[in-house]
Amino acid sequence: MSVQELVLRQRTEILNALCSSGSAEHLAQVLDILLAQGALIWEDYQNIQVLPEVHGVGLTFSGCCSNLEEKEEYQSTSTQTLLTQRPSLVSKLQCCIDGALKALVISGHFTSADCNEVRLPIHTPSQQARRLLDHVRSKGESAAKVVLQYIQQKQESGSPLNQDKWTPPKEVLKYQKKLSSSVSAQSCFLSTYGGTSHMSLDDIYTKGELELVHNCVDVHGPLDLEDILGTVGTVNEEADTVLVSGDAGGGKSTLLQRLHLLWARGSALQDFLLLFPFSCRRLNSETRELSVQELLFQHCCWPDREQEEIFQFILNHPHLILFTFDGLDELKQSFSDEHRLCCPTQRAPVHILLFNLIQGSLLKGVRKVVTSRPEAVGPVLKKHLRKEVLLKGFSPSGIDCFVKKHHRDPTVAAKVLESLQTNTALLGLCHSPVLCWIVSQCHKELLGCGEGSLQTITDVYLMILQHFFQHQTSPKSTTGLDWLQEHLNTVLHLGKLAFEGIGATCYIFSGPDLETCGVTEKDICMGFLIQSKNMSSTHSKCYEFLHVTMQCFFAALYIVLSNNTDRSTIPRLFEPRNMRKTGLSSTCFMACMPSTDKQERALEGEATAAETPNLQITATFVSGLLSQRHRSLWLHCCPTAVMEKRVRQVSRCLSKGMQKHFKSIPQPVEGEKKSMHAMPGFVWLIKCIYEMQESRIAKCAMSKLEVDHLKLTYCNIGPVECTALAYVLQHLRNPVGLQLDNNSVGDVGVEQLLPCMHICNSLYLRNNNITDEGIRKLLAKGLQCDNFRKIALFNNKLTDACTQHFSHLLKTKQNFLSLRLGNNNITEEGAKQLAEGLKFNHSLQYLGLWGNKIGDAGTEALASALESSKSLVWLSLVGNGVGSAGACALANIIKNSTSLEELWLTDNCITRTGVECLIQALEHNTHVISVWLRNNDLSLEEVEEMTQRESRLTF
Repeated sequence: MSVQELVLRQRTEILNALCSSGSAEHLAQVLDILLAQGALIWEDYQNIQVLPEVHGVGLTFSGCCSNLEEKEEYQSTSTQTLLTQRPSLVSKLQCCIDGALKALVISGHFTSADCNEVRLPIHTPSQQARRLLDHVRSKGESAAKVVLQYIQQKQESGSPLNQDKWTPPKEVLKYQKKLSSSVSAQSCFLSTYGGTSHMSLDDIYTKGELELVHNCVDVHGPLDLEDILGTVGTVNEEADTVLVSGDAGGGKSTLLQRLHLLWARGSALQDFLLLFPFSCRRLNSETRELSVQELLFQHCCWPDREQEEIFQFILNHPHLILFTFDGLDELKQSFSDEHRLCCPTQRAPVHILLFNLIQGSLLKGVRKVVTSRPEAVGPVLKKHLRKEVLLKGFSPSGIDCFVKKHHRDPTVAAKVLESLQTNTALLGLCHSPVLCWIVSQCHKELLGCGEGSLQTITDVYLMILQHFFQHQTSPKSTTGLDWLQEHLNTVLHLGKLAFEGIGATCYIFSGPDLETCGVTEKDICMGFLIQSKNMSSTHSKCYEFLHVTMQCFFAALYIVLSNNTDRSTIPRLFEPRNMRKTGLSSTCFMACMPSTDKQERALEGEATAAETPNLQITATFVSGLLSQRHRSLWLHCCPTAVMEKRVRQVSRCLSKGMQKHFKSIPQPVEGEKKSMHAMPGFVWLIKCIYEMQESRIAKCAMSKLEVDHLKLTYCNIGPVECTALAYVLQHLRNPVGLQLDNNSVGDVGVEQLLPCMHICNSLYLRNNNITDEGIRKLLAKGLQCDNFRKIALFNNKLTDACTQHFSHLLKTKQNFLSLRLGNNNITEEGAKQLAEGLKFNHSLQYLGLWGNKIGDAGTEALASALESSKSLVWLSLVGNGVGSAGACALANIIKNSTSLEELWLTDNCITRTGVECLIQALEHNTHVISVWLRNNDLSLEEVEEMTQRESRLTF
């Protein structure tokens, strides 16, 4: 089918998309593109009249030429540019119409009448920009030059094109003041897990680690808050939505809250006149169909007057508006772009409005920031993203900062931090802000624990459970192991509420919800529930758990302790995908319990993005609660036989889940090693095994894993996951290569991996924020491990300080094969230090140092150390500032080596002199396969000549 036939067949849909948005903008943009590409000639364009109307768009086509291949003969370069660059020029001019008109008036090309015709109030800024370009074109070449020079001067001066003097209408400024006040009031106190203690956001906010999901060469150092909406890292300039992804408890909501507060105070994001914050959790409870205008004003801030004028301003100036949507993964519906909606006045279900806002069908040009857990972000959503930023929780210095802010008493803060330093497993947990808050909140319990007694996430949540109960009861109440039995009814009431909520993707609970589950005022006063902002029209109180992970924890308590759950509950919990196949995806455990209206409604609901992650968190807690170390807590709460049965169920589920992963491993290609590329579900099962603290289960699982290489790249592996991996992988029967590239391991994670170093023959840790201190501990352990022979540490934070440890490793381990330290901060001093170890090493085959700062002096030291090597096969010094002196030194390796096959010297500053040395050396060595020399200081003529002289040189 030809394109023309396709257009005719889809004519109705195309017209609807172009004409139903409430403005003529979509059609105008299409015409701009057709003009720019020459598919529409100027006479055709003039015959297509776009008439603004109150409730739609009227189109009049008169005498359209059908010959789209006909091209206009342009008389001059500038007027041609007005057409070929029309879409870009419209975008640049619509925010600085007055400045451009002033330049045209001063140059004598425009009169005041011309200006008035462009500025007609009936037209939007983009329409005014198009009218200006049309008028300029009619004035001729010199007028076109004036406009283009004006735009160029503004750009070259570094002044944004939207900074012409312009004042928004009074009603908009008045509304902005009210909106700012509302946003500030909602943001000044920590709104999540600290809600009960009214912690000031200014006092407690601690910056988390932000990282672009797509690597960007322009990024040096950590991202700041304003970089989220800045230009850095943009992968799709046409998109308007920025995604901030991160694990549950990673600080996404608090980050958005901080952005809101800074905007309301005028301290940040001042390019945006209006900011509308939304909670997807609260949008879940909205059952009405709304228009965009109703969504904005009813869910954020209602204008006192002139609602229509303010909304029209939003439609006309989308670039001045910012929306934030917190917790996309908590919507009952997964993101979809199937239901397209273009008209901002048309009512639709809230999730349809939200999805169309994100993808740009509604209010194109409005910037959006959306937060979500990574698991909920599929390819359908990603194609609509401007960029994605990953929030990785606290850095080690962030943990230190948060604890000190939480404890104003320096003595207490110092004791807490000292306790964390002696328990690195717990320190790893504290990289999650919610867990760091729990540890800080429960400092007395923490300091009273024996060294190393808190190891798992379940340990930490049990600590806060005990903390809340013992701080809400009288001192005469029982303590010790009986504390849980005393408060069992509260646990079961809140547990049932959490359990049903997780099943129905419900995180906000009304009075009737609480009553159905038996939740009393006394239960509420324990502090696990906080009052939620009510979005319904009834003005009744609604509640939510301190944090979604707290809801998962109570759901797990219910599964473990309740007598009302079916025996199939645990198997279903550990196989969420099987539930989806049987049509029970949104109901989770609903078939296990007496039916309620909420459960029946959930049966009919769509699958949700939040479902699997929250089920997995709940399953992780169930595993931890059923561990041997916590069973004494349940002695008086649940029959021993029932508890043992549930332990066996979890063990079987974990074993079965691991076997499924092992069976999915493909057979290796002949001649290659057997490799397993683990999925995030595999990491989750590993964490569940660790939470159970059952070495028997770990041994059983690993006895069935037979691979040579275990790949866990881009699996969001942090210190917590490293602790679990080491606990399980140490039981492998045969050594493996462990690949953890592009994760968040860090120094703490490296330390957690040490127990499994003896089974790692190779360790790949590219892009993991590892420093010299982490390497010091890693290599100290590696020296004791016979199997450890390869390491790759590209793109970390290593300096010359780490090279002395590598030098010692090279001197000591005469079976070490591969060292790759590319893209770090190693200078000539570090290279000289490495050379000291290389002099005594007789096994190293691969040495990669690309992207450092070694220079000629460092290269000469390395060349001297490797000159007599009989093992070196591959050497990379790409991008190291190596000149001809370094190249001549490396020529000596080529002359003497009987093993070297490849030498990489791309992106350096080697001149003809250096290449001549390499050519002379190659004449004495037929074993070398290639020497890479692209992007050095050589002319095209020199490259051609030397390629003819030596074919093994690659330019």
